[in-house]
Amino acid sequence: MTPREIIAKAWAMTKKEKLLRRWGFSSALLQTLLNVKLLTYQSWFFYLYVIKGETISFFAMEELFLRYMPASAAWTLIIIIFSMVAIEIVFPHFAQGAVIGLAAKSYKKQDVRGGLVLALYNFLPIFIVHELFVLSGLSTVITIASLMLRYGPEGDFILLPIGLLGFMWLFSNILQFFSAFAEESIVIHKAGPFEAIGRSIKLIISHLGHVVFLLILMFVISLRILINIVMILLIPGIVMGIGLLLAEFLSPTLSYTLGGLIGLALVVVASYFFAYITVFKQTVWTITYLELSCLKDLDIIEDEEKQEE
Repeated sequence: MTPREIIAKAWAMTKKEKLLRRWGFSSALLQTLLNVKLLTYQSWFFYLYVIKGETISFFAMEELFLRYMPASAAWTLIIIIFSMVAIEIVFPHFAQGAVIGLAAKSYKKQDVRGGLVLALYNFLPIFIVHELFVLSGLSTVITIASLMLRYGPEGDFILLPIGLLGFMWLFSNILQFFSAFAEESIVIHKAGPFEAIGRSIKLIISHLGHVVFLLILMFVISLRILINIVMILLIPGIVMGIGLLLAEFLSPTLSYTLGGLIGLALVVVASYFFAYITVFKQTVWTITYLELSCLKDLDIIEDEEKQEE
């Protein structure tokens, strides 16, 4: 199949398979909630540390809850927040196994079911692969850099760890690009994490032109990263703006409660859109992996006797 045919097939499967979109929506919703939390957390630290010049502890937000709320309510809120963050970090790895497996079944004209089994069976190796490239995430690097600036050495000494972090981010992204088919290898061919990375690197190097052209087409068709960043930046601002506006007419508690509910509704709507993009992107890579896996490896040299047979 040509790259255009792969993209057309992937989009048709995305629109057809509701189960794929359900897994994609769950993953997109939790990822969006996590990114909104990280942005709000970093914005608050930026305001206190950079603008007001206050030196704050790592658990300043938790201390704030305990200072202004009853102890039982504060600890309940802290436990809920940390539990939600843990779920939001883990679940996308869990869902990816289901999306890849169900997409492969749909492509091979098999019954599209068993998503939970696929998610459970493939979660750990997919999680290991993702954690190997944890520094490739922009939000992760920004969070680590902010911690370095707050608690690291002062003056020019901070430039060395910041520069090293930037190099690790670039290196992780390059390695992650060549490991793009690792998750598909884990789910479809039951490879281990490191074996899957090796297979992916070999496959991409062997068919680099095909993969790069496919990447260009996908970039033109789906600008998920840009849209995601815009939505994550807008949602906290919209919530604060609505809360401040309603505070002119209603009590502050009611105003910010309504603002929070509207923000949550915006997250759900954005996640519904992201679900299509998430499933479409993953389906494109799954079909591409299945197609390229059928081709002969370029490093294999067959004997003349076998060729004659």
